[in-house]
Amino acid sequence: MASSRIDTLIVLGAGGDLTSRLLLPGLASLLASSRGAELQLIGVDREEVTNARWRSRVAKAFAASPSALGTRVAQASTYLRGDATDATDLMRAIDAATGRVALYFALPPAVAALAVAALAGQKLPAGIVLALEKPFGTDLASARALNRLLQTVVPEEQVFRVDHFLGKSTVLNLLGLRFANRIFEPLLSAQNVAHVEIVIEEALGLEGRAGYYDKAGALIDMIQSHLLQVLALAAMEPPSSVGSEDLRGAMAQVLRATRPWLKNGTESRRARYTAGKVGRRTMPAYAGEPGVDPARKTETLAEMTVAVDTWRWDGVPFVLRSGKALGDPRQEIVFTFRDVPHLPTGFSAPSRQARLRVGVNPATMEIDLVTNGRDDPFDLEWDTLQAQFGASELSAYGEVLAELCAGDPTLSVRGDVAEECWRIVTPVLAAWRKNAVPLDSYPAGSTGPKSWR
Repeated sequence: MASSRIDTLIVLGAGGDLTSRLLLPGLASLLASSRGAELQLIGVDREEVTNARWRSRVAKAFAASPSALGTRVAQASTYLRGDATDATDLMRAIDAATGRVALYFALPPAVAALAVAALAGQKLPAGIVLALEKPFGTDLASARALNRLLQTVVPEEQVFRVDHFLGKSTVLNLLGLRFANRIFEPLLSAQNVAHVEIVIEEALGLEGRAGYYDKAGALIDMIQSHLLQVLALAAMEPPSSVGSEDLRGAMAQVLRATRPWLKNGTESRRARYTAGKVGRRTMPAYAGEPGVDPARKTETLAEMTVAVDTWRWDGVPFVLRSGKALGDPRQEIVFTFRDVPHLPTGFSAPSRQARLRVGVNPATMEIDLVTNGRDDPFDLEWDTLQAQFGASELSAYGEVLAELCAGDPTLSVRGDVAEECWRIVTPVLAAWRKNAVPLDSYPAGSTGPKSWR
């Protein structure tokens, strides 16, 4: 193949919320950056839409990151009416493309699986890349089935499983922080770390996504995908390079060693929000949101503790927590260190354990140090060293699209990794189905159920 770069991006589900809210703005940020390149854009959906109306929709999405290149791409983009699960319609879109093609499935998981099945047996252009959004399947069995199906369509290196969290600059900064700083890498192990928290909380509620979210919940929407990817970067062994095979191989290795802290999944916790106020915004109870089926017992806050059975992390609990409609939300990775083996007599004991905090939003790093007191040198005090991470010129989706358009699978989730993530959460999902774990509640705008504190 002469070039690995993508020449045409075909978006299936072009009329959907994902495309307008995340995918097109991400593409705009890429085109406005130093990494942008000429690209043919084709939108495909069932709705009857003129090219002029589609171009207007693209231009509106591009407005947040304006550029001359973005304007050219928007004005030259085309729209085709078609069913993503129909082989004839799919091939008509592919035939309209030039150069190397990326087929982006901005579709619900079940529809995406049907679209992949429709491609099976078709004569596809050389090097075509299939880009799929998470979740990859709806459980372990369906993830395996989807991977086996994909293998019959294109080679694994031509599958790009999108997890935009891997495009967050702060998450990627974990690699530099751990592996380029001799001061940190030896410290991050069971010998020194008492426990690790990976917390992604948000103030937003359902935001009209009941069609997807009420069938998924916080565990599948966030922990099964995003947070386990972050765990892999936080806990993996140093790869020999940050090339796609070495990096993704190291992530797969650590996830294969990861399991629920209790093998039956009952160490997990779940809750959903009731009516309350988040800042100045009054929010209804989740069970009363439009499109929600209260009988599903879908959680909006989930927590599970996992063990990583490796030499480095043996015995260290990793707590993964994510939720919606929370007051004072946190988005960070926190390594809490063990106490020193012996504190000389005469010093006051520190009030807590030291922590290394890597902020996902905002992008910061903080590490605690115990220092001599300003008034009494034997009265120990806490000081915090802070650093601000440099911001990427791209949004998280822009970063992932940059890798996709460059033909680089480094930020793509490998098939075996997707299956491992489902394996890890399967015991928890089974425990919840049996009601072995109670469904707690918390007022919107609070920090979670009182019993969790």
